[in-house]
Amino acid sequence: MIFGGAMAIFEGIAAIAEDDLFLATRHYVFEFSLTGWGWVHLIVGVALVIAGCAVLSGALWARFFGVLVAGLGALANFLWVPYYPLWALALVAINIFIVWALCAGMHREADDGRTA
Repeated sequence: MIFGGAMAIFEGIAAIAEDDLFLATRHYVFEFSLTGWGWVHLIVGVALVIAGCAVLSGALWARFFGVLVAGLGALANFLWVPYYPLWALALVAINIFIVWALCAGMHREADDGRTA
């Protein structure tokens, strides 16, 4: 989760700097400026890093927060596909994996707490 957040932070910084790396498409349904998308990815990336650090500390609320933020990150990167397709799809896959891992971990913890 920390790695996925760091990747989103770098993506956000590059977009805020209006790097020539990104492709600007016309007539896209979700038309934000490149700087606007950069701030979205930067904020989601910082939230992912914070949630990742909290998960490592063992906080239960961090799992729920991580699922929420990773889901938002997957959605934001899905909407980012026209600007940088391969990077966006890689981050969508990473965020979906984060959601799966956090939910599978919660399921195992719930099974461990049962008494037979």
